[in-house]
Amino acid sequence: MEQIAEKKKAILESTLDLIREKGFHGTPMSLVAKNAGVAAGTIYHYFDSKDKLICEVFTYIMDNMMEAVKQHDKEEMTYQARFFNVWRSQLRFYLENPKVLVFFEQFVNSPYNELIGHNRHDKLRQHLKLFLSNGVEAGYLRRVNPEVLSVLVLTNVITTAKMIRRGEINQESPEIEQIAEILWKGISL
Repeated sequence: MEQIAEKKKAILESTLDLIREKGFHGTPMSLVAKNAGVAAGTIYHYFDSKDKLICEVFTYIMDNMMEAVKQHDKEEMTYQARFFNVWRSQLRFYLENPKVLVFFEQFVNSPYNELIGHNRHDKLRQHLKLFLSNGVEAGYLRRVNPEVLSVLVLTNVITTAKMIRRGEINQESPEIEQIAEILWKGISL
């Protein structure tokens, strides 16, 4: 069973690597199989189509990011400390996984994004909305729709990661914390 899970993971990682290099259209299933070191038929054992595979890559990334966020979100901490930990853990994930940024840029601007629908099975986004909703209800955050707050937080983190990747801000710069502080001050009471 472990070997099967490893094959599926290899396919997902291979797809992510190839999409970063070649884009969606330049990444045929045969190339994914070759790059993953599996037989072409193995891909179709796990995924009915390239569309399903690409949507599954999105889910795979979001699940991995969710795990990274959960590791640093400790309920015994103050809400503000938790907020900064959630923000930093997302940023760290993007910086440690630069191919994810490239994938997301392509994914959100493609028909694949529509395939997963507006009620995404995106655990991270749901977790973040619940976290922010709890902050609103507890009086830590402004009375703003948690969906809007989640967009502010997610886009802030992604933009910061892009700036670091492009060399516009040094990863160790105090400006990184300033960005998070400005966001916090803008949404908190």
